[in-house]
Amino acid sequence: MMNVISGHLVCPVCSLALTQQGSSLSCEQKHCYDQAKQGYWNLLLVQRKRSRDPGDNPQMVAARTHFLDQHCYQPLADKVCTEVQQALTDKPNARLLDMGCGEGYYTAQVEKALNGMQVEIIGLDISKHAIKAACRRSKSIHWLVASGAQMPVPGQSQDLLLVMFSRLMPAAFAKVVKPAGLLLLAWPAQDHLLELRQSIYDEIKVSEYDPTAELAALFSCEKVDNLRFQFSLKSAQDIQALLDMTPHSQRISAETTAKLLAAVPLNLTFHVNLGFFRRL
Repeated sequence: MMNVISGHLVCPVCSLALTQQGSSLSCEQKHCYDQAKQGYWNLLLVQRKRSRDPGDNPQMVAARTHFLDQHCYQPLADKVCTEVQQALTDKPNARLLDMGCGEGYYTAQVEKALNGMQVEIIGLDISKHAIKAACRRSKSIHWLVASGAQMPVPGQSQDLLLVMFSRLMPAAFAKVVKPAGLLLLAWPAQDHLLELRQSIYDEIKVSEYDPTAELAALFSCEKVDNLRFQFSLKSAQDIQALLDMTPHSQRISAETTAKLLAAVPLNLTFHVNLGFFRRL
């Protein structure tokens, strides 16, 4: 595990700079945080938890890991890696934070794409189970259990903030991104997993969601790319993993689940927006 550079993380209690000594981080106010045996840092304060065990549970993390490791979403990962490479070229000692990184699938691929470039990468998620899984993907990324609403990094310190399918928090995002820094944001487009939704719901709600207006006071939208392709799930295990990693699993009947698991191969539409927003 790489050492945390002094001052690149801040104390979640008092916001003073954290310094690493061995396997501990501490600030001048003597608040101290020990590194977990897997290598991550837990900087999530108890009072900032909305539940005893927030974020994805172990079953959801396992499902997400299994599904993503089939590389059905690889074209999105490839595009993100290319865009991050281009954005950070000629930026020595750049800093990148993946907010809501989950089990680290995209974060680890971005790290590989940036091989040879001097970029410090932080992966942050509120789920300790997700971060434990992320530690298995890379030993050199700084993995944090922390709140995305109050990220424990200095203000205006990140050259690029990556947010893949996570909650939109414009003020929190703007707080940590450098002036003219980049927010790279992915969110589902209108037809994403349409066939799956048609199997589950009697009526399909057409999503008109667009974060541009919510971000407009703090970020200018440079462009929104639309990525669309077909993919196929070739086993019941893959279909179950997809169900388990989405909110649909809580709304689906046992009968519909059985039908979907028997529908091998299951052909689905991938349809995602990738937005590029510049910090004002």
